[in-house]
Amino acid sequence: MKRHVRRAAGKASQGTRRAGYLLLGWLMLALGVIGAFLPLMPTTIFLIAAAWCFGRSSPRAESWLLGHPRFGPTLRDWREQGAIPRQAKLAAYAGMALGYGLFLFGRPGALPAISAAVFVGAGALYVATRPDPRPKPARDQRRDYG
Repeated sequence: MKRHVRRAAGKASQGTRRAGYLLLGWLMLALGVIGAFLPLMPTTIFLIAAAWCFGRSSPRAESWLLGHPRFGPTLRDWREQGAIPRQAKLAAYAGMALGYGLFLFGRPGALPAISAAVFVGAGALYVATRPDPRPKPARDQRRDYG
């Protein structure tokens, strides 16, 4: 009897967990879309998190995001190779520099300025150490006219 109750409880918690991941995925996607329009808010990290959440909750949403014409290739490169395209790296560096510059414009004290510089520097170092995506193999250009 107890065994049956435990199984039912496990199924319920699995459904709750799946719904939580789905909700979190949509929240991450919304933050990523907002980040696409706000210069100081990141986009890609939220989209990576959304794809991860969708992978644990909704294969349909995950497939849609990975197949998106704008964001899909970058997300697939990250997932398959841990790679960041050079253009995305440059955009990340520019965003970090702009964000830190705006932070300094507020004239923070020395400790907050140094702390922020350490975090920005660590983020830039992480981005710099990610490989560029490997080129995709060329498709066979020959056509079989049977």
